[in-house]
Amino acid sequence: MAKLVVLSEGLTGRACELKVDKTTIGRLDDNAFQIAEPSVSSHHCEVFLRGNDVVVKDLNSTNGTFVNNEAVTAEAVIKPGQVLRLGQVEMRLETGDGTAAATTGKKKLEQTRVIPQGVKLNELEQQGARSVFEKNSPFVKKSNKTAVIFIAIGSILFVVILVSLFLAIRNMQ
Repeated sequence: MAKLVVLSEGLTGRACELKVDKTTIGRLDDNAFQIAEPSVSSHHCEVFLRGNDVVVKDLNSTNGTFVNNEAVTAEAVIKPGQVLRLGQVEMRLETGDGTAAATTGKKKLEQTRVIPQGVKLNELEQQGARSVFEKNSPFVKKSNKTAVIFIAIGSILFVVILVSLFLAIRNMQ
C-alpha cells in the first residue's frame, strides 16, 4: 500500500495511507490529509491513484507543489522514494514492497546544504602586506598629526606669554 510519510521537522512520523482514488491535502481540516503548517495552502493538492501510478495535482497553491524539486504545474507522477514538497513541508512516497527508502523519520541526505562562511585563512594570506581594515573602518590606526600641531601651537603660545611677562616686569621697574 502506498503512503506519504512526512519528513519535515516538527511533523516527522506523520503519514497518510493512499487507500482511495483521490486524497486531498491541505491546511484545513476538511482535507483527507491535514497539514497544519502556514506554508501549506488551505487546499494545496490532490493525490490520485491511477492503476500503478500515483499522480499529484496542484490546486493553484500559494507556495507551490514540487516533486524532487521540480514544480508541478498541472499534474505529475510521483514514484516510490521521491520527495513531494508542499510549501516548506516535505514528504516521501513509500510502498510496502521495499522499493522506497526505509521509514526512519529522517530526511534523505541527497543534497548538501551550503553554509555561508566568513573570511577564510587563505584569503587573508593572499592579501599579503595589504591592510586588512578599510580606510573608513573604526579600527584604522589614527593619525598623530593633530596632536603634533596642537603641541607646537601650545609651545609657541607659552613662549610668547613668557616673553610678554618678562617684558612687562622689566618695564615696571
